[in-house]
Amino acid sequence: MEILLDIIVPVFGIVALGWGSARVGWFPDWATRGLSHFVFNFAIPAMLFRTLASQELPDPIEWGHLLSYYGGAYASWLFGLLGGLYIFRRDFATAAVGGMGGAFSNTVLLGIPLVLTTYGEAATLPLFLVIAFHSTLLVTTATILCEAGRGKGRGMRELPVNVARGLVTNPIVMGLLAGIIWNLAGWPLPKALDQLTETLGRAALPCAVFSMGASLAAYRIAGALVEAGFGVLLKLFVHPALVFVLATYVFRLDPLWRDVAVILAALPVGVNVYLFGQRYEAGAGTAATAMLLSTPVSVLSLAALLAWLGAR
Repeated sequence: MEILLDIIVPVFGIVALGWGSARVGWFPDWATRGLSHFVFNFAIPAMLFRTLASQELPDPIEWGHLLSYYGGAYASWLFGLLGGLYIFRRDFATAAVGGMGGAFSNTVLLGIPLVLTTYGEAATLPLFLVIAFHSTLLVTTATILCEAGRGKGRGMRELPVNVARGLVTNPIVMGLLAGIIWNLAGWPLPKALDQLTETLGRAALPCAVFSMGASLAAYRIAGALVEAGFGVLLKLFVHPALVFVLATYVFRLDPLWRDVAVILAALPVGVNVYLFGQRYEAGAGTAATAMLLSTPVSVLSLAALLAWLGAR
């Protein structure tokens, strides 16, 4: 009950406030878009830069942390892909998008606020290490699978350029890289820059969670419930279970690093899954349904997970 009141209710309460405000028209679409742009382009990059510029970086990098998280993600993706092909009889691109739903967490808008609320600054490095690779690895994989499924050779040829362009134009990635470079150079943060990024960073968490809730109000349940439920099962239960096994019994991670990886794996389906389904006309309705169902279900599943992990 303490976890539910101290961690889950504050975070998901803001999600509900954003969703409800958008649904009744108090927070219109243009305001949601503006807030989302502020979060992605300014608040979160500033927070990432300041945090990584002043944190002691791990030496060497905890590769077991990354292998635990992404090993579990790709295994869950494979289960979803196979389920789409052989259980639900979907074409390859649609099955690939369905599998992506079992692997792609809402790491930025929900993961950052939830993990930092639970563990504070101690969780900064394991959290941002996963985020640094999240979109790059999973979006690249989704593009390859969907392009292959649709047989678009031109898209495959342009993939390296598109990935590189996506990286250098992504403010979150740039914030991460800038903070790491500043840290490695050993430069102190000037007081004015420190205060500027700290002020922007304080706005990141509540604005990110509110904009997530407001964004969800634009989607509707529009896909097969059984197939979407299969994706929710993979995302909220199979993915974190696989990460826990890898982190605990294979790579034997420090408990904090393990717990951060497991919590990130247990987050609901990210919006990029729906966007990929829409782009490739491959299961967008089911992806939207899985995203909408996984978010309220994760309120209880994450509360149970945090209690089981002993979070305080």
